[in-house]
Amino acid sequence: MSDDEQKKDETTEEPQAEETVEEAPAAETAEEAPATEEPAAAEEAPAEEAPAEEAAEAPAAEEAPAEPNPEDDLPWKERRRLQKSRRQPRKANPSDPAERAAQRAEERRVRANLRRKQREAAKAERTPGTGTPPAEREANAAKVRQGIVVSSKGDKSITVRIDIARRHRTYEKIVRSSTKLHAHDERNEAGEGDVVRVVETRPLSKTKRWRLVDVVEKAR
Repeated sequence: MSDDEQKKDETTEEPQAEETVEEAPAAETAEEAPATEEPAAAEEAPAEEAPAEEAAEAPAAEEAPAEPNPEDDLPWKERRRLQKSRRQPRKANPSDPAERAAQRAEERRVRANLRRKQREAAKAERTPGTGTPPAEREANAAKVRQGIVVSSKGDKSITVRIDIARRHRTYEKIVRSSTKLHAHDERNEAGEGDVVRVVETRPLSKTKRWRLVDVVEKAR
């Protein structure tokens, strides 16, 4: 055979080989189809049994005793140190004075809002009452003093000595003291040595704040 005839024979045989190759996968797919369906059915069975297994494992997990905390065996100082180390660190104050002032203002505002809410809550819980009526204010009675005239040289003016005798609160001894008042005598009635009664009044001069009421006893 010549070379051309051999080439023609090879070209005619190639399509038959391709046809056999194409028919083979169809047969393989037909054989594999049942095989793939059987594992699917096998997988469905464990899926249905899974809830039963989980239900059986749940009580077992609940009955298991809690693991002991290793920190319980530590001294209380060590536990406190560990707790402090786990806390979040406090935010450092800013170095800028303006930022510090703004931070303090914000903190004051937050505290003021909290106090306002607390007052409103307390006011809402408070039951209204009748309360006590306001006290009636009476005009203060003028002070009255009785003393001895020690000087009547001035015109319409006298000097009165007020003697005071009190018991000391600690030593319980009688302590005597005296004070002098300048009083106004409109008619110059009082003389030295007289026992007079004076009453408090408006300022009449630089030193006079009292006025003569009457002469209780004339000097002998």
